[in-house]
Amino acid sequence: MLSCHGALKEIKGNTDLVFVLAGNPNVGKSSIFNRLTGMGVVTANYPGKTVELNIATTMFKDLRIGIIDLPGSYALGAVSEDQWVARRAVLDTNPDAAIMILDATNLARNLYMTLQFIELGIPIVAALNLIDEAEKRKIVTDTEKLSELLGIPVVPTIATTGQGLDELIQKAVEVAGKKYDIRYNVRYGTDIETNLRKLEDLLSRYDFGISPRALTLLLLEEDPEFIELVGKHAEGNFLIGEVKKISMDIQKKHGEKTPIRIARERHGLAGTISSQVQGDVTPAASDKIWAYTTSPFTGIPLLLGVLAIIFGFLFYGGNILSTLFSDLWAAYLSPLIDGAIFAVFGSGHIGKTLVWGFDAGILAALAVGIPYVLTFYFLLAFLEDTGYLNSVAFLTDRLMHKFGLHGRAIIPLVAGAGCNVPAIIGTRVLTTMRERTIASTLITLIPCSARTAVILGAVSLFVGWKPAVVIYIIILGLVFFVGVGLNKVMPGSSSGLVMEMFPFRAPIISNILKKTWYRFKDFVFVAFPIVVIGSLVLGALYETGYLWKLAEPLAPVVEDWLGLPPVAGLTLIFAVLRKELALQLLVTFAVVQYGGGASNLLLFMSPTQLFVYALVNTIYIPCVATIAVLGRELGWKRAIGIMAFTIALAIIIGGLALRIIQYFNLL
Repeated sequence: MLSCHGALKEIKGNTDLVFVLAGNPNVGKSSIFNRLTGMGVVTANYPGKTVELNIATTMFKDLRIGIIDLPGSYALGAVSEDQWVARRAVLDTNPDAAIMILDATNLARNLYMTLQFIELGIPIVAALNLIDEAEKRKIVTDTEKLSELLGIPVVPTIATTGQGLDELIQKAVEVAGKKYDIRYNVRYGTDIETNLRKLEDLLSRYDFGISPRALTLLLLEEDPEFIELVGKHAEGNFLIGEVKKISMDIQKKHGEKTPIRIARERHGLAGTISSQVQGDVTPAASDKIWAYTTSPFTGIPLLLGVLAIIFGFLFYGGNILSTLFSDLWAAYLSPLIDGAIFAVFGSGHIGKTLVWGFDAGILAALAVGIPYVLTFYFLLAFLEDTGYLNSVAFLTDRLMHKFGLHGRAIIPLVAGAGCNVPAIIGTRVLTTMRERTIASTLITLIPCSARTAVILGAVSLFVGWKPAVVIYIIILGLVFFVGVGLNKVMPGSSSGLVMEMFPFRAPIISNILKKTWYRFKDFVFVAFPIVVIGSLVLGALYETGYLWKLAEPLAPVVEDWLGLPPVAGLTLIFAVLRKELALQLLVTFAVVQYGGGASNLLLFMSPTQLFVYALVNTIYIPCVATIAVLGRELGWKRAIGIMAFTIALAIIIGGLALRIIQYFNLL
């Protein structure tokens, strides 16, 4: 991944024109970007922000055009990371043109951000997308009148088929070359405009690197970034004082705070323009589906069914694929890899350590990546293309707010029961770092299929199914209390959920496969190197014998507090590679120390010890693939914090569980 400033500088220097692609998350923007660029993209983050920009180039009539795909958002404010990054990228890039993607089925909602782009004074061309869905709903848009009212060219498009995209780029080229006469006709109410002009005339005397009208509106909306910018100016105190005077005047006239009034003016103007070009819109059949999926009486049973399908695919289907893949790897690739390494490096410590990394390590990454991550991405893309994710977000929003999250968090949280890795990547649908940190922490506590295998293999098999169920109840309680606790102690609050009715539709398989591969490719390049390196480190510790020496310093925790045999502590270290290895290695190490009979775990561990062991393994630090993704998504400082927290939590809960079981003689 490139640094954002480096990537933007490179794209500006190596292209003839630069366009930004903007729109809300559900309007087909990604499909248009993928069709225009062929998905040969790089990603970039602003410092301190995890929301990504996708950057690519395309050729059009001998012109090399750079296209920057902004994060999907509903506005250009600073209330969430996606909005801040979108606005910052536009201001830093100063693009030759902005391509606004509008939803023909929900035009009024989409025009809000278009009006903000117009206020910035950037050359704009609009793509009126989803016209095929609009026709099904008998919505007809007068594109010429829409173009006239906005003062920008408007091109009807269908992203899924590519219809209108050539004309769209042609118009963008004309707009960038000033061959199209853009005359913005956006004006708000008379009294608002009078106040805007006063401040606009005053600010036009200074150069703040942004159009005076845009700066005027941002200051009146109390945007902290631009209040700070103006405040640092030599005349900053005077200018901020004038802003406050005008803001108070607007507030007195309208009886509400100025930022709310300006937002109301935009929404009102967007609605007026929409009604002028579309007329009254008749509710469609998809609106009825939306009602069924968002009503608690029908939506909750449907959601439970969908979540059960996701869980089944990830748990049972993923487990079958993982086992099959591991067996094929062991039968065909392991002998080749091991033979090649031993032939070059010998069968000593170096050779065996390399086998840990390039045989077991790559297998560990692939055995998670292909069965679980790839499967989850396919299911996620399918649900996105149908429009169902919006219903899920709406339905679960109230529950998620208890954790400081919003409804979109429910899918990643449930997906964590299959595999934590894609679930954490799935938190990108959340808009702030606070929400993503809370959600990712909760996901690491949710037992993935590998940890479930330990619970079933160690507790359910040797102790009984009831203690296994108790472990799940304990984990669910921890998830709830940790979520509520993090919501109270972490600064900030939930960003809230901006919703719109997105039409349900039949998904297109080619789009689903493209989305799936694009997301999976990112996991491959990020997680693989870390998993391999982690495997090499663990292999070196094992082959040199230092791993066994680690048992001594672990004794106060493993033996005294948790009441486990030393060998159990060693397996918990190795389980960082893959959680299910904990159980496999427990048997292996036990046989080494106690003989062949130790394959029956009850011969050297009591039912209480097996319960505590499985509980600790479930709670503490996730696998190395999850650690890699945590570092990638949240930054290593937060990732290390989550790892330290889960380790401490596992040790505390494990020790308390041991003492409660012993005191009440429960097992």
